[in-house]
Formats: sequence, structure tokens, C-alpha cells
Amino acid sequence: MSFTYKLVAILNKEIDTGVAMNALAHMTLGLGSQVDKTLLRLDTYETQDGVLFPNISQMPFMILRGKSNEIRKAVSGAISQKMQCGVFVETMTGGTYLDQLARTKDTQESHLVYYGAVILGPWDEVSLLTKRFSLYR
Repeated sequence: MSFTYKLVAILNKEIDTGVAMNALAHMTLGLGSQVDKTLLRLDTYETQDGVLFPNISQMPFMILRGKSNEIRKAVSGAISQKMQCGVFVETMTGGTYLDQLARTKDTQESHLVYYGAVILGPWDEVSLLTKRFSLYR
């Protein structure tokens, strides 16, 4: 089966797994809140006895890994191509959310450590943008 859109997460391979999963959760939640549900191809899975599991995407969700600067470049490319993108950076951890907002505001983008990005866009364009990343293990 082929899909029009591709959903990909890129996680920083130099951070702990727990931190990466936290970043993935925040980025995916943020992206999901701004994207038209029809693009995500959300469906409801149902068991034989009627238990429902709603809002599961029919599309594969590739989880890739890379370094901070590689993620930064992918994000820049996604933004320049008008793709939907969610990002999580180091300043978004530690302390309260107010501390995190202030730390991010006080940091130039070029000094941010990218923990991850989630990108949704046309299949072929996302594939070109992410082809050099390896699968997350």
C-alpha cells in the first residue's frame, strides 16, 4: 500500500532512551494538535469483542536517529518546504515549564541541542530529506 504523506521522527542518538522517548511524546503531541486528522489517516481498531482503540494511524511511523546538527538541517529543510514539523530541544527539559520557556528564549537557535524532530509531509520529499538517517535502535 502506498501513502501520500510520510510521518517520520528523528531522535538524537547521543541522548538517553528515556529522554528521547520524552522528546518523542512531546513532539508528536504537538504535531498532532496542529495537523488535519485526514492527513494522519487515523483509524479505529476494534477487537472481536468490541473493544475500540481509536486514533491509530494507518501510515507507518518511521523512527530514525541522528546527531543534533543533522536534525537541525532536516528541520530547516522541512520548514523551507512548508512541511509540518514538531521539534524538541535541550532547553525544554529541567525545572518548570516556565524555566524551560525562559531558557529557550535566552538561547540562540544555533546554540540549541536538538533532541528530536517529527516531520509530516509528502512521501517523496520527506524520504529525500531523511534518507541519510538510520533507524533508531
